[in-house]
Parts: sequence; C-alpha cells; structure tokens
Amino acid sequence: MAVALTCAPVLLFGAGAAQASAPRAAVKAGVDWDAIAECESSGNWKANTGNGHYGGLQFTRSSWAAAGGLKYAPRADLATKREQIATARRLAAMQGMGAWSCARH
Repeated sequence: MAVALTCAPVLLFGAGAAQASAPRAAVKAGVDWDAIAECESSGNWKANTGNGHYGGLQFTRSSWAAAGGLKYAPRADLATKREQIATARRLAAMQGMGAWSCARH
C-alpha cells in the first residue's frame, strides 16, 4: 500500500515499502535541514499546530518513534533541533529524502 505524503515524513509499510525504501542510498550527507524545516514548519523547531505533525521537520509520531526519536523525547517538538536532525538522518537512511515533500524540489 503506497502512502501519499504532503509535508510530513511517514513510514511506509506493506507491498510498496520495498520500492519506497530503494532511494536510501541516495541520501546525501550535506542535507540542508534548516531549509527543509523552513519549508515544512517556517523554521519552527518547536512546531505543534495540532495537525499530527511535530517539530521543525514535521514528524508524525509513528515516524519519530520508528527512527529512534523516542530516546530524545516523546514527540519531535519536545526535542532539540540537533535531536530532530539526528532522527531525520536515521529516517532518511530508512526511506530516503522523499519523506519530506520540501526536499523533493
């Protein structure tokens, strides 16, 4: 089952997950996380607007947990910028940069 993304990172499960995870090798070390956060949340690393996406990089709770963010905080908006970026790097390694629609431009 494929999952359409608007802005927030979402983990994919099911038949489409193998295809979705293929780009993981394309993740670059020089990702501009500040630019992605500016696009995703207007650069607000503490963003919690009630839409189910949290922090500067707009993690869902499930993607935050799956990428190891719970070792920092229960939700991304409660973690530091550095912790959010560390978790984003793990998520990107798992499923590629397509997790953030702002990174596709």
